[in-house]
Amino acid sequence: MNSLTSNITMFFTSYLSNTVGYSENTIKSYRDTFVLLFSYAEEEHLIKRGKISIELFHKDTITAFLEWLESKRGVSVATRNQRLAALKSFSRYMSLSAVEYIDTFQAVLDIPPKKGSSKTVDYLTVEAITLLLKEPDFDSYSGIRDLAILSLLYESGCRVQELINLKYGDLSPASPATIMVTGKGNKTRIIPISSKAVSILNKYTAVYKISDSTEMLFTNKQSRPLTRSGIAYILRKHSDSARVKNPQIFGTAAIHPHVLRHSKAMHLLESGVNLIYIRDFLGHSSVITTEIYAKANPEIKRKYLESAASNIDISVNKFSEKEKETLLEWLKHNI
Repeated sequence: MNSLTSNITMFFTSYLSNTVGYSENTIKSYRDTFVLLFSYAEEEHLIKRGKISIELFHKDTITAFLEWLESKRGVSVATRNQRLAALKSFSRYMSLSAVEYIDTFQAVLDIPPKKGSSKTVDYLTVEAITLLLKEPDFDSYSGIRDLAILSLLYESGCRVQELINLKYGDLSPASPATIMVTGKGNKTRIIPISSKAVSILNKYTAVYKISDSTEMLFTNKQSRPLTRSGIAYILRKHSDSARVKNPQIFGTAAIHPHVLRHSKAMHLLESGVNLIYIRDFLGHSSVITTEIYAKANPEIKRKYLESAASNIDISVNKFSEKEKETLLEWLKHNI
């Protein structure tokens, strides 16, 4: 194993998880980036199978790889930038771990992310969510599970992986009911859920005989944890059915699981909930991320601008003589 190969191994087996504490999903995403990079290199005959050389990480090669992702793989600008972020993370690691390659990896760090069009937020109206949740059959074995999944996705605004990782012990049905989810960076948060959601979950766990705190809350027919694609299938099945009945409300756009998270955030905003609380509810690290929801709805944006303006005191108050003397004394001793 050459030094480059051993460094890649250490990057994935130790650095990402132990040193920087990245989540399992982030590590998987980074792994996928390297798999794609190696596939590109083989397709373009840049390396022989199983042979990794430093030339693969030259700035021009990485730039060409990013272009290939867009042109051949059809990825979005956002996905392209995510792949670049993974390669930059590796480049920062290599700049410290393998100084003989520092110039090569510093050049990769200089590659700018590609600018794309403004990000839009896909979300459903309250009426559409109501109709969607009426699709699963509450009295059937699979229907109660599907309803529990969809209602909890919307109620909690949690990410798909957060839902997949839920165990029965994470559910606290006693009033006030909550669930505890583990999000990005292994950060946990407590999310309140309504009595309606609790009643659905109580029936689901009773029907499926889930009672051990260590049991996964949602599983497939093989009693294995649901996958992201499995949840996407459940949502697609019921949203397609609802769309047939009410095409005007659902439109033609595909509905993916994250749409339910977006919908919850938008509905909270429309109800007047402060962005700071929505940030904590969704588990965002910064309110800047949450602001995308306010920008997505012109009416909400107008209300927030008016609210911000009303909080600004435009009056000018004169300093008293005592305040002036205090200020002058402070200036003499501190400036």
